[in-house]
Amino acid sequence: MPNLTLSDLGAEIQANVRRALQEDIGSGDITAQLIPADRLARATVITREDAVIAGTAWVDEVFRQLDPRVAVHWQTADGERASANQVLFHLEGPARALLSGERSALNFLQSLSAVATRCQHYADLVKGTQVKLLDTRKTIPGLRLAQKYAVTCGGCHNHRIGLYDAFLIKENHIAACGGIAQAVAAAHQIAPGKPVEVEVESLEELRQALEAGADIIMLDELCTDDMRTAVSITAGKAKLEASGGINDSTLRGIAETGVDYISIGSLTKDVKAVDLSMRLTL
Repeated sequence: MPNLTLSDLGAEIQANVRRALQEDIGSGDITAQLIPADRLARATVITREDAVIAGTAWVDEVFRQLDPRVAVHWQTADGERASANQVLFHLEGPARALLSGERSALNFLQSLSAVATRCQHYADLVKGTQVKLLDTRKTIPGLRLAQKYAVTCGGCHNHRIGLYDAFLIKENHIAACGGIAQAVAAAHQIAPGKPVEVEVESLEELRQALEAGADIIMLDELCTDDMRTAVSITAGKAKLEASGGINDSTLRGIAETGVDYISIGSLTKDVKAVDLSMRLTL
């Protein structure tokens, strides 16, 4: 599946921000009303730790929706590495808008940068191999497209976006359909042209998936020796994806087996927000 780009996400970013501002500001920021409405201010946002940046468009949209008079001056861009204490952007405009938008803007930036940073870490571990690292559907509800975009900022790649754009036939689907061959045949009939991926747990199931005409075969928690054998058996007749129990210590070895893809849920699921800070000056 192709990677998401910002050009795909205009309406999604607007909707993400609209929900975030409604959640945070609701009927109005009563604390910001302490400040005169005509007071102007500047602000600087830094990162307190090394990070790969993602989410600049969400920050821009926060302040655009709050007050178009706010100017955002970026000192970095999505996909760039930033060092601890580096300035990420400056703001100038009405003080109320700067303060009301601070939390929502930083929430987007710290969360999406966390995903990009994690992805870059894993991408660095497999540098020099041909494997592509894929995300999964283990995302924050309502922020899937945002997180999947952040994955690409960190040098990894998108798997299917949801349940609608590709088949992923797992153990329970196979059981309900009566077998791998039956499940794949039904998939080709239901949605011709949609990618069909089958999860297998053994080399025998791999052979069945190949015979059935699967486009991609997911090797679920196979040992690396079996993965190498799977690469040999498959011989390019389908793409192979490794999945399950993958961590820093096992990733490189799996990449070197020759599989095409490795999917890792923790790219989006187990991330710690980047520590950011904003300082206001009048």
